[in-house]
Amino acid sequence: MRLTNIASLCVAAALGMGMFSSCHIYNKFHMPEENPLSKEYVEAKEAAENPDVFGNLSWQKVFTDPLLQDYINRALTNNKNLENARLNVDVARANLLGARLSYLPSVVINANGAGASYAGSDMSWTYTLPMAISWEIDVFGKTLNTKRSASAALRMQQDYEQAVRSQIITGVATCYYSIATLNAQLTLSRQTAEVWKQSVQVMKDYKEAGRVTQAAVVQSEAQYWSILASITDLENGLEQANSSMSLLLNEMPQVWPISGSAEMEIPAMLREGVVMRELAARPDVRAAEESLAAAYYTTNSARAAFYPSITISSNGGFTNLLGSFIKNPGDWFIQLAGQLTAPLFMRGQNIARLKGAKAQQQQAMNNFELTLLKAAGEVNDYYVALEKNTEKLAYLTEQVKNLNEAVEDTNLLLAYDGHTTYLEVLTAQSSLLSAQMSLLNTRLSREQSLINLYQSLGGARN
Repeated sequence: MRLTNIASLCVAAALGMGMFSSCHIYNKFHMPEENPLSKEYVEAKEAAENPDVFGNLSWQKVFTDPLLQDYINRALTNNKNLENARLNVDVARANLLGARLSYLPSVVINANGAGASYAGSDMSWTYTLPMAISWEIDVFGKTLNTKRSASAALRMQQDYEQAVRSQIITGVATCYYSIATLNAQLTLSRQTAEVWKQSVQVMKDYKEAGRVTQAAVVQSEAQYWSILASITDLENGLEQANSSMSLLLNEMPQVWPISGSAEMEIPAMLREGVVMRELAARPDVRAAEESLAAAYYTTNSARAAFYPSITISSNGGFTNLLGSFIKNPGDWFIQLAGQLTAPLFMRGQNIARLKGAKAQQQQAMNNFELTLLKAAGEVNDYYVALEKNTEKLAYLTEQVKNLNEAVEDTNLLLAYDGHTTYLEVLTAQSSLLSAQMSLLNTRLSREQSLINLYQSLGGARN
């Protein structure tokens, strides 16, 4: 009987059992549009991308410092977390290849031979060189859904890899500007400590001249020791930041030569008109969508388990054992068969499996919506933080300018006028140092807000 005839008979048998219905087991996944959130997401994905918006810029256009770019490239080459993410993609790609190859028949060769001698007769040899071919026809979409699920898993791992890549790029940038800020604060604190050291001596001289009391000397010294104590905290923080940078670059702990004057340039903040379009570019959102697709195909596979399996098998080869005769030389043989296996007594298990798959699919849908909402909150928070830190930076810049003038004026008044007390001098100098440190911290906060916003918009994709 020909192979196509056997397949036709098997399919006809399944149809005769009334088991071939119009389920969704053959359909591709499409994002449900029952609620406004997922509907808006589908519409946003179909819109064209604008390559000039902030989230779509390449990381080289956002982080323009040449030294920072060198560190980022080193991290992308050496970082072990990114390497593991790449390996996960390779594993998913291998699984997809296996799912695709499952469409092909399986071929097995099992050669055997034997010899026998009875009552002193000559040795009689028998041999068989068989080849067995088995092929399950994917009439009911079992292999199809397995392949589609593996394809969704591959895309999900690629999205995870992109998420790790983005985290590494922005992580290096954050460390870079943190080290720059700490170096700037250390320089400022050490310079201020030298100024206070001189102030202590000035207060001692004023005391000798009878212009101030011992309290002025003691308070001036106390402020000096306070600044020295704060320097130790900055040095400790700098050491930890350098270690974090070393870990990101997968190198032994070392001091990274980053200037305290390094400051991030703010690129043009062009944004999408539709916020959902920005969210659709995020790798975590895309990964959640692929996870939902994989759950959909798992549900289809659970539905397909209710249908019979249709297998066509063939055995053939070369042998000298034909029936009850031993023929020398041998001859060719071939056997062909078709098999239909229906799950008659597994309906309860299949129903339970289908219910579980549907529940997991709903969980995946819930996780996708939650990921979207969290993403929207992050983008809004980082954009507001960038805006407010920019405003604050402008205010603190003016404050530092005014306090510099106040320190100069109080020192002059104390030296030549006598109407200013030492407390006013100490207060002015302390306020200046505090404002300068706040200015540096706010500059870092603005840079971190910009970096976080870039990552939250799905940046660093190129």
